[in-house]
Amino acid sequence: MLKPLVALAALFAVTFHPPALARDSQLPPAVARVMNRVGIPAKNLSIYVRDANTNEVVLEVGADLPRSPASVIKVLTTYAALDSLGPGYTWKTRAYAGGRLANGVLNGDLFVTGGGDPYMTAEHWWRFVQSLRERGLAKITGDFVIDNSYFAPAQGNRADFDAQPFRSYNVLPDALMVNFQTSRFTLIASEQRNRPLILVNPLPANLTLQNRVRLIEGKCYTSGVTFDTPDPIDNPNTVVVGGVLPASCGSFTISRAIMNAPDYAYGTFRTLWTQSGGVMDGEMRMQTVPAEVRLLYEHDSLPLSEVIRLVNKYSNNVMARHLMLTLGVEKYGPPATVESGRNAIRVWLQNRGIEMPGFVLDNGSGLSRAERITARGLGEMLDRAWHSPFMPEFAASLPLSATDGTLRNRFKSPGMQGRIRLKTGHLDNVSALAGFVNAASGKTYVVVIIVNHPGAQGGSGEAVHAELIRWVFGQ
Repeated sequence: MLKPLVALAALFAVTFHPPALARDSQLPPAVARVMNRVGIPAKNLSIYVRDANTNEVVLEVGADLPRSPASVIKVLTTYAALDSLGPGYTWKTRAYAGGRLANGVLNGDLFVTGGGDPYMTAEHWWRFVQSLRERGLAKITGDFVIDNSYFAPAQGNRADFDAQPFRSYNVLPDALMVNFQTSRFTLIASEQRNRPLILVNPLPANLTLQNRVRLIEGKCYTSGVTFDTPDPIDNPNTVVVGGVLPASCGSFTISRAIMNAPDYAYGTFRTLWTQSGGVMDGEMRMQTVPAEVRLLYEHDSLPLSEVIRLVNKYSNNVMARHLMLTLGVEKYGPPATVESGRNAIRVWLQNRGIEMPGFVLDNGSGLSRAERITARGLGEMLDRAWHSPFMPEFAASLPLSATDGTLRNRFKSPGMQGRIRLKTGHLDNVSALAGFVNAASGKTYVVVIIVNHPGAQGGSGEAVHAELIRWVFGQ
């Protein structure tokens, strides 16, 4: 009677034993099968998996080959900032009186200096305005003067990466960047009109909007609406909304980046200032703040710990670029340049003993065809982050499986929800993941997977990711 029980016990052990650890470039069979099915060869793949507690490397494939990381480079930028500046670091936006303030009237200019705040949203900008009003300021007889010299002027333009200058992900850094230079355009179709009504929020006071959208019949689609700035150099504040919109759409809202940073900051300030009951006689101009002005108000940004959460969970490019520039300006002084930011991160890596052969850092956001990193180098950095005093803040910034950010619809298998923290990355021909996996066994693994293969961003890369994470979770 014992023999069947012994045989059954042996079968149970074989069937339910956790997958064996893979070493020495040996891909787990299930991962290899998926790669074969989607047509991704091992030469186009880098994997690095490391036990965060024992530091044992349990899987490495092509780990020392520099590859295009896409947005997973943000884990380097955000952790370097967190480790260098601390979780409580804030950016300052200041307002100065360039004249005598009496009885609510500023007889002179209002100077505003940008400190590189990466998250000066419309709501925060409104609080900036209200705080000035609460200090008794009601009328400005002079100009609204912007000093954005804390950052050097950004090189290039928003169309350089993919010829999509109105997309918010292409916005360039600026020391006084407001609401990512982005407004919501709500188009409301009506059968009584041959053009839709267009509402803009926030509405810059200096925006000239030309409505050339034609209403047509047929099923609803919104891809026919176009945006253009006919004269971006001499008249950057004129935006033409054109194309066609089926009347059956009723209304829809689309967000677009418009104008340049100073014009957008001034235009939205003037709108909010007027709405709050304030009066401004002058216009906008650019000038470095003179020594004789008096500080009226200093606005603190969100702390860095909250900023990196927004960067990583939602893969915000311009915020990541602001972080890199901030590292540069804190180490080398203003004005911040892309090169000073790059140098600050390189020095930080060197001081932490993290080696990355073939490392190429462009803008720190991953919105680049030039950036290169190795899976091992990124994995070693993540391992250092895991053992850092700031590990809770950093880990909490990463998207959480089946819960939020760019992982809210991924890794929904039983038991996985909330146990996987990974930054995602996608570009043409690039698909990547980097972060931490809390396995079913309770162990935590550092995981980096980078696929550089034609069409990898279209789903084939994610198929490989899914099988690898399933394997790691089973360890």
